[in-house]
Amino acid sequence: MEDAFDDLLAHNRDFADTFALQGFDGVAKSGVAMVTCMDSRLDPLGMVGLVPGDAKILRNPGGRATERTLVALVLSVHLLNVDRVLLVQHTRCAMASKSERALLAEISESAGTDAAWLDLGAIEHQELAIIEDVHRVRSHPLIGDRAQVGGFLYDVDTGLMQQVA
Repeated sequence: MEDAFDDLLAHNRDFADTFALQGFDGVAKSGVAMVTCMDSRLDPLGMVGLVPGDAKILRNPGGRATERTLVALVLSVHLLNVDRVLLVQHTRCAMASKSERALLAEISESAGTDAAWLDLGAIEHQELAIIEDVHRVRSHPLIGDRAQVGGFLYDVDTGLMQQVA
């Protein structure tokens, strides 16, 4: 079991050799927070021309403004220099490709046990979900007008983002 991570630890040692964020205070240098999907095709910093230290990156299935995401955004706005929030969903997202029921059926089959009790948050209408999430962040009493909020759809085939809200 220990050797399951050996390759990653070796890469980490190489990374540490040129590590340049020592002593960094953790604020978002560019004032940006991005909420996006956990999909491995997304490079949140690279897609908007930022580097480590510039932004707070919050990832979850579908890139939704969940309750825990809102908590992170409140912290980001009040304590970590964030004044711009990007909510970024993407094309060909598994969370937007099937219904909640279909996704739960696949998980149940894969797990060999009933997963119907999970709340996955499948996205029925992606652009509408982006608009709703932007409204949810903008209308939060602890965020409100303290940050500019935009909703975007990222195309995983072209690398381009389109503003939806």
